[in-house]
Amino acid sequence: MNVKLKLGVALFILGLFGVFTMLTITIPLDSLPKEVLEKISPSTLKYLVLINPTILLLIAVVIGTLLFDKVGFSVPTISTILKIEQPKIKFIEQIKFGILLGLLTGILTTVTGLIFKTSLPQEFIDIGNKIKITTIARFGYGGITEELLMRFGFMTLVVWIIFKITKKLGNSTYWTGIILASIIFAVGHFPVVFNAVQNPTISLLTYVLIGNSIAGLFFGWLYWKKGLEAAFIGHIFAHVAMIIGEQLFQLQ
Repeated sequence: MNVKLKLGVALFILGLFGVFTMLTITIPLDSLPKEVLEKISPSTLKYLVLINPTILLLIAVVIGTLLFDKVGFSVPTISTILKIEQPKIKFIEQIKFGILLGLLTGILTTVTGLIFKTSLPQEFIDIGNKIKITTIARFGYGGITEELLMRFGFMTLVVWIIFKITKKLGNSTYWTGIILASIIFAVGHFPVVFNAVQNPTISLLTYVLIGNSIAGLFFGWLYWKKGLEAAFIGHIFAHVAMIIGEQLFQLQ
């Protein structure tokens, strides 16, 4: 099997595991139109929700697999396991930086939540209480699938496009990719906000933008400097810190 095909299949299967962890999330049925609930059972709805992220995952993995090494990114540990190449970055180094920056990200995100807590509309808080996101979904979909979508797929594509245009692959090229991926990820949460809150305040939109952008900056740096697996680890440990923060400060 072609080495890139082997890597792509492995990453898609890994991301698909993350997609299926979404089945553990409790979706508030009272927010759905009555006509939909009459035609489709709640269990069927759960599976239908998986279609969109699966398609996006496939696109991201194909793009990332074709382009990542052309712009200096790496997937060292998984490539080693698949016997594709010798690791350029040791796994212990990925673990060390992933845990450290992941916990820092989680702390900063928790602090952001505390700062904005009193200014968030009750509607937004209520929808957060209704949607029960499990720990396995946070680790699986958040930690793995989202990194494949935003870093391996989107960030890689942005860096590659800039490289093709400028013929340069410097720090500014990578940081542009990191920042754009972070902003797009944050803005991608806006439809949920507008659906949950009739008239979202500037404060709420700022909270969503900042809270979701912070993480992308750290995870993007990890992908760039320490490899994709470090971004996985960082994202997972950010959720560890956030879960602890939620329990301590009752943020949910």
